[in-house]
Amino acid sequence: MRIAPADVLSARVTAARAALQGSSLDALVVTSLPNIAYLSGFFASAAMLMLTQERVVLIGDGRYRESLHTRARHCPFVEVVELAPGSSYEEALAALLSPLAGLRVGFEAAHLTVGRHRYLGRVLGDAAWESRLVESEGVIEQLRARKDTWEMARLRDGAARLSNVAKCILPKVFAGRTEAEVAVEIEGQLRHAGFERPAFDTIVASGPNAALPHARAGQRRIEDGDLVVLDFGGVLDGYCTDLTRTIIVGSATDRQRQVIEHVVEAEDAAFAAVGGGRAPEAVDAAARETLTRYGMGEAFTHGTGHGLGLEIHEAPRITRARPTHAEPPLAPGMVLTLEPGAYFPGWGGVRIEDDVLVTADGAEWLTDVPRIP
Repeated sequence: MRIAPADVLSARVTAARAALQGSSLDALVVTSLPNIAYLSGFFASAAMLMLTQERVVLIGDGRYRESLHTRARHCPFVEVVELAPGSSYEEALAALLSPLAGLRVGFEAAHLTVGRHRYLGRVLGDAAWESRLVESEGVIEQLRARKDTWEMARLRDGAARLSNVAKCILPKVFAGRTEAEVAVEIEGQLRHAGFERPAFDTIVASGPNAALPHARAGQRRIEDGDLVVLDFGGVLDGYCTDLTRTIIVGSATDRQRQVIEHVVEAEDAAFAAVGGGRAPEAVDAAARETLTRYGMGEAFTHGTGHGLGLEIHEAPRITRARPTHAEPPLAPGMVLTLEPGAYFPGWGGVRIEDDVLVTADGAEWLTDVPRIP
């Protein structure tokens, strides 16, 4: 697994410190594991990080001793604290926060549980801390939404590999195989292509199951005449890619082919609406209006896309306009999916999904797999 070099991580920390100033915070307690990986290059199942204008302190436990000290060697600006046996992350964090009395310390409200927040307060043991621990939202996630050059290279590589997996798998989906058998083969091909793991539970939905956007691959045997939705992704160097294709087993009916063609047209309309400074809601509207013209607006039951990166779903959200909230405009460097679909209970469904990179005046396709069988 390749990890971002020290100069890239240092630039991210510098941007995060500027974001702290913009949020009127003196420090930030980072508990989101993807955010910790973004700032330090440390990937683990447990960790905490404290960021101030002067320090980056990474807290981990003995399971990750070697990885922690590797981080410190490769990134001299990262200080490492290894938990003492029997101590807790909150106790280690409290020791770091104590000298910051009187300052505003943010915590990630979406990631620090109520229970851990209360425990941290008890460990700090000072009622005055309650007013100085400030809820923060999206400080690091906003930075992650716009990929740096190193991240773009990882995602381009992942999308190319994922495209090759799809080209290998699609001809192997035929009558008689179960959905689960196809899913196992997809995941084996992901490993063979160099992915660390699937990015999510692989979807293989055949026949009437294709009408379920998040169907699980089961024991149903694929039959001639089925629509089959295949939705899969991989994690490469920590970064997620995602792709969906719908195929027809055997001869296609006129309706099957028309639905696929209309969904592809909706994806093309969404792609044409992507660009720096453009509203995510406008991208969703372009796809939705296309399907509505063909009488399939009500059959499109989810958003048009989502951001990709260290998580399979992250900013930006490409969804319908909401009267109480507007998504921030798209910016060059964002990587996102476009995945319109149409679902008809009892008949089946179609979804087509690709990964794209937002540019200053448009977008770049990252995945490259034929869309119409």
